[in-house]
Amino acid sequence: MIDPSLAGRIDLIGSRFTETPLVRLEHDRLRLYAKLELNNPHGSVKDRSAYLMLRRAIERAELTAASTVVESSSGNLAISLASFCRILGVPFVPVIDPTINPSTERFLRAACDQVEKVTERDETGGFLRNRLLAVRRLESALGNPYWPNQYGNMDAADAHEEMTGAELSRALDRIDYLFVGVGTGATVAGLSRRMKQRRPQTRIVAVDAEGSAIFGGSPGARRIPGIGSSIRPPLVDQAQIDDVVTVSESATVDACHRLLRRHGLFAGGSSGSAYAAIEEYFQGYRGPPPSVVFLAVDRGTAYADTIYRPGWLDEWAARPAVTGRTRG
Repeated sequence: MIDPSLAGRIDLIGSRFTETPLVRLEHDRLRLYAKLELNNPHGSVKDRSAYLMLRRAIERAELTAASTVVESSSGNLAISLASFCRILGVPFVPVIDPTINPSTERFLRAACDQVEKVTERDETGGFLRNRLLAVRRLESALGNPYWPNQYGNMDAADAHEEMTGAELSRALDRIDYLFVGVGTGATVAGLSRRMKQRRPQTRIVAVDAEGSAIFGGSPGARRIPGIGSSIRPPLVDQAQIDDVVTVSESATVDACHRLLRRHGLFAGGSSGSAYAAIEEYFQGYRGPPPSVVFLAVDRGTAYADTIYRPGWLDEWAARPAVTGRTRG
């Protein structure tokens, strides 16, 4: 049975969404467009997947007023869930790690009564597997837990097919290439499904990070949250991908600064990774200008102390390894 109080509040959340802009960026070889997902209510594309996962969980009575939501997140999904759960009136426990942006962690500690921070690296050199272990421990300890499981929940992919992808289809008659950063796989799964159904000629280019294992690379330490993974999330197998471009973290940082200086877009790491991938993919291209789209998935505000601080990447690389596990 659907909880009527949650049903009314999720409708309130849904009313906050408006179509995000698609803007053309100056480029000498491409018709380049950025879809400004940073204009979503809490500043990122993750608002869409968080909203639909919660809505459908309420409709299936998996999420009730007595539930506690728990989820592993590198940042943006946790922000969305923390904000939406406050509106719903249900507790939310985010499971984070040291790669989280400092401002995001401060927000979560202000918005949530409990935050779990995993600080021990797993066998891959990252934190994701240990974050997921922490989620399972919390599920056992909490009464009425609800884990959205952004890594395998098709509702998250549906959000990008029904919302993000539908908006792109309305905005442009032709999309030759769509570049999508891949983390959980939800965005690329939903968008590729929409594009291939409506415009089969569109090439879907997945953007991954060095140190990510999603497309068969060797897992390793990564410093920029939001793109890449130390596992291959199940949702990636639902995506229809034509090409993959892997981007270094230094290229991501440089691209974020170019987006700001050349185009006035103050965007986050995944956006910079997609922009860097486009520049690499079309290096030396001299044909007719294709129509190329990427997502500016979040704002640069959360990265002011990291990507946009001179010397940050070098400082991080010089830090000693972090060990142990803390709760907070």
